[in-house]
Amino acid sequence: MNSIEPLNFSSSSHYRKLESIYLNAPVNRDFFPQTTIEIGDSTAVLTMEVTPDLFHAGQSLHGSIYFRLLDDAAYFACASNVTDFFLYTTQFNIQLVRPAKAGIIRSEGHVKVKGRNLFVAESKLTDAKGRLLAFGTGNFMRSHVKLEGLEG
Repeated sequence: MNSIEPLNFSSSSHYRKLESIYLNAPVNRDFFPQTTIEIGDSTAVLTMEVTPDLFHAGQSLHGSIYFRLLDDAAYFACASNVTDFFLYTTQFNIQLVRPAKAGIIRSEGHVKVKGRNLFVAESKLTDAKGRLLAFGTGNFMRSHVKLEGLEG
C-alpha cells in the first residue's frame, strides 16, 4: 500500500497504534500522563488539564506546553496518513493569544497539504469555553524510522 493513499478498513487500527505510540513515549508517560489523544483521518485531538506545576512565574501555563500540544496535534494529524514511517517536525510556528490558568484545554490538528514526503498541518488550542489560546502551522517530513519497530 502506498502510505499516502486513503487508508482502508484497517485505518482505525493504525490510529490506535499511533495513539499508543504517543501515550507510551517517555516524555508523555513520565511527564504528561494526564494528556489524552484521539486520532482520525487527517485529524488529531489532544486534551490536558492545566495544573500549577506547568506554570511560569507569571502564574499561567508555560509557552512550551502550548508548543507541545499544538505540534503534537498537527504532527499526529499528518501521521494518520503515513502507515510505514515515523515523521519529523521540520518547522513549526505558533502564535500565543491568551494565557491558560485552569481547566481542560484542547488542541486540534488538521492536515492542510499531503505530499509524498512533506505534510503541512494547522492546529489550534482552546480552553473549556472554546476561547482560542494559541494556533500554529507546521511542516512534517517522512523519516527513515519504521513505525513497526516503535514501542507502543
